[in-house]
Amino acid sequence: MSQPVERVYVARLAGTTVFDPIGDAVGRVRDVVILMRRGSAPVAVGLVVEVPGRRRVFLPLTRVTSIAPGQVICTGVLNLRRFKARASETLAIAELLERSVTIKAGRERAYIEDIAIEPMRGGTWAVSKLYVRKAERRKGVLGFSRRGEAVVVGLDDVTGLMKRDEVQGAQLVIQRFADHKPADLAAALMEMSPARSAEIAAALDDERLADVLEELPEEDQISLLGTLRSDRAADVLEAMEPDDAADLLGDLPADEAAALLELMEPEDAEQVRQLMSYEDDTAGGLMTTEPVIVSPEASVASCLALVRKQELPPALASMVFVVRPPLEAPTGRFIGLVHLQRLLREAPHESIGNFCDAAIEPLAPHDSLAEVSRRMAAYDILALPVTDDDHRLLGAISIDDVLDHLLPRDWRDHLDDDQPEVTR
Repeated sequence: MSQPVERVYVARLAGTTVFDPIGDAVGRVRDVVILMRRGSAPVAVGLVVEVPGRRRVFLPLTRVTSIAPGQVICTGVLNLRRFKARASETLAIAELLERSVTIKAGRERAYIEDIAIEPMRGGTWAVSKLYVRKAERRKGVLGFSRRGEAVVVGLDDVTGLMKRDEVQGAQLVIQRFADHKPADLAAALMEMSPARSAEIAAALDDERLADVLEELPEEDQISLLGTLRSDRAADVLEAMEPDDAADLLGDLPADEAAALLELMEPEDAEQVRQLMSYEDDTAGGLMTTEPVIVSPEASVASCLALVRKQELPPALASMVFVVRPPLEAPTGRFIGLVHLQRLLREAPHESIGNFCDAAIEPLAPHDSLAEVSRRMAAYDILALPVTDDDHRLLGAISIDDVLDHLLPRDWRDHLDDDQPEVTR
């Protein structure tokens, strides 16, 4: 077994597996919870641990018996209530990295890139060192670059640690989530202070932020969208799935929604307006206008290439919808659909029109949520077409759209109702 270490850098601790006393893996470290106290050194009080199901929970450091390279060992059973930082708590990775401090010697500005904690008596850990990168003044212009020398300094060697920057960098946090799913970053944003989550959102590109917004509860979606400039908010809405953008705009005051629609590209805005014209609990209100749509002459190989697109939700990737031109909703006449499994069984050069399942009856845009659910269960299918009276394809409904509307709006908050309260 590895020997415990006396000093731990929290950014390097992220991703470390947490084991219980008998050696079973119970989760991975995602952050460190720190109490920032004026007049005394900050102390680390716990770890944010991601357990199966992508739930993040609090593990007190008093319950940690060993921290060694590649492993954290805890005692007892994890409390599975979802973690939410309190006002007195600060997340080391999410909220302190890239905060600016001033090195007393030379009055140099620097930016925090890592934080060291060391064990004390009683099972607590104190913040002891900062790994910072000095700022260098850019040549020829005012301001600073963050490409200077990296040094390790003590807390007494710097000032400004307790003070939030007016604008704090976010790239280190974003880099740590580069290979994670949008839902993981969404969960992390929900744990941060509103100001810090707004900084992270501002630094994300439009497509990544759109993906993250789609994973947030409605209240958090509205709050985060409200931190963006109107033109940036419109760009992010354009990058969202049309049905998700319609749901979000539908939760805004009518005048705000109208103003954002005016700033969107006309084609995107028209799709969203069409979706907003349907009641939320109807097929039209549930559908997306961007499923995989092809003509009957398309080859099996080309269809497989379309469903491989990373940005395509898995449920929609399970089905190809075959129509007469035009291929954008509302399309030409709907012919039928082909399941991904059927595509995998056929020769790549064959035309997709040879394999259409015309037995599945399309939904009408005003069909109720109950009818949508019944039909989806009856066909045992992950996505269903929605057509108009002229049998033109308007869009498709996926199983995740149905679940989002069947569950209570605040279903994320009820995941922990059967879990005991955390005492910390």
